[in-house]
Amino acid sequence: MRKLLASLAITMGAVGTAHAQTDYQADADAAAGRELAQTCVACHGQQGISAVGSFPNLAGQQMSYLAKQIMDIRDGHRVVAQMAGQVDNYSDQDAWDVAAHFARQDANLGQASDEDAELLARGEELYRAGDMSKGLPACSACHTPTGAGIGSAVYPALSGQHTEYTVSTLQDFASGERANSPNNIMGDIASKMSDRDMEAVANYLLGLN
Repeated sequence: MRKLLASLAITMGAVGTAHAQTDYQADADAAAGRELAQTCVACHGQQGISAVGSFPNLAGQQMSYLAKQIMDIRDGHRVVAQMAGQVDNYSDQDAWDVAAHFARQDANLGQASDEDAELLARGEELYRAGDMSKGLPACSACHTPTGAGIGSAVYPALSGQHTEYTVSTLQDFASGERANSPNNIMGDIASKMSDRDMEAVANYLLGLN
């Protein structure tokens, strides 16, 4: 019953968020976002694909998710040291414009490492089916089988993301350093993952496309 109520609460929250996003999303100007995004190039790449594993790829990211992250960083709900001062003067519309620009770029096509067959298999297992013995749901339930994410629910695209960034993000959620996912759902999930689980999922995601 508790799981059902929690699911309903998340669903209703997502619906409300989706309605609030509609106007900005409809008016998002990718061309304006491209101009604003010139300051993002040094870390995230000209086309939104970073050359450094600690910086996330933004290309092909769900617009709603990226706009939320920009505003969360601006408003102090998510602390990213490397982003200090970068979006302080952004309006909500600026955030949506930049998000629209990156959402239009082709997502990174990565290749998972197959040197450790057990690691690769564990990553696929966690992503596709989860691990009920640990209380871990399938990642694909929220992020879709292809890793594209769900824009209406503000669930991010994960396919092709750098392994280093994915692992560090999961660690931040697990420790509570980051807590800006809906109802802290990612904090609850990540806290149940071992270091190897995180590594396995991250490796699998890099090659998911």
